Amino acid sequence: MPLQRRTTLALLAATAFCAAAPALAQSDFPGKPVNIFTPFPPGSGPDALLRAITDKLGALWKQPVLVQNRPGAGGFVVFEATRRLPADGYTLVQLDSEQLAALPLLYKARNFQTLQVYDMVASLYNTPFLITVPVNSPWKNVGDLVAAARAQPDKVTYGSWGIGSPAHLGGEQLELGTGIAMQHIPFKDSGQMFTALAGGEIAWALGTIPSSQGVYKANKVRYLGVATPRRIPQMPELPTVAEAGGPKDFAQSSFVVLAAPKGIAPTVRDRIAADVAKVMQDPDIKARMDTFAFEYVNWSPDEIVKQANTKGQMYGRLIARKNISLD
Repeated sequence: MPLQRRTTLALLAATAFCAAAPALAQSDFPGKPVNIFTPFPPGSGPDALLRAITDKLGALWKQPVLVQNRPGAGGFVVFEATRRLPADGYTLVQLDSEQLAALPLLYKARNFQTLQVYDMVASLYNTPFLITVPVNSPWKNVGDLVAAARAQPDKVTYGSWGIGSPAHLGGEQLELGTGIAMQHIPFKDSGQMFTALAGGEIAWALGTIPSSQGVYKANKVRYLGVATPRRIPQMPELPTVAEAGGPKDFAQSSFVVLAAPKGIAPTVRDRIAADVAKVMQDPDIKARMDTFAFEYVNWSPDEIVKQANTKGQMYGRLIARKNISLD
């Protein structure tokens, strides 16, 4: 065979091998341990459920799936730990809707757009918030809260676990929806906030079932309403905020997803998403979600982006209204 022809055939074979190599690697995913980074601290509701999910994924993939906690700085600790890692599916990041939608608006000076840095991979669940008051509060429903705030502008206090948190922005949303004015009291974290609420240091707060269950089970706080369009099955006797005398369209929840550094191959992304969806139907996972009142959502990556942008529009109005900033 002439030398030139042999050289040409060798080059064609090498080119074909190089083109096929990524596809082969993707079809073999995962071929090594997978790390899932989370901005939530160990022991929190999102962390606890994530660990249960990773156990199931590890069994399905026959590879270790490791949780890497990186809490702090509103999410920027986990961003700095992951944003430059390879987009090969072996690095995933647990993020909530506020880190996708509110954070870019609160830290404008950083010019950080979460949706431009990460690809959405799989949706996990939605978390409802509940309006919570001290057990001895005189208010019987949300209508009483609104009436008290209207009678005493800027006197009724509500807490949150930080400026720009869902609890803070939910309070701003209640103000906007009713025309009232209240005093926001930020705390270091939700535990500190609920301790203050139980002690009567603040009048009310928004919280989730996992974050409030300690003081709730100790009979130190009670719920006035759940900030969802429908009642939740875990507490069917609890009215929605609208049913309890609040704005008819008031809703505050947070959804949680898995993302990856920008550029993940669609085949790998789709494999992960399909396996996560399978795991989320596991009876043990469903039972754990029921305990936390987490609602499974099965969204495509495009739907996740759409939902985040919708939240971003709402948060944008609230943040601009009070010029809220974390810069």
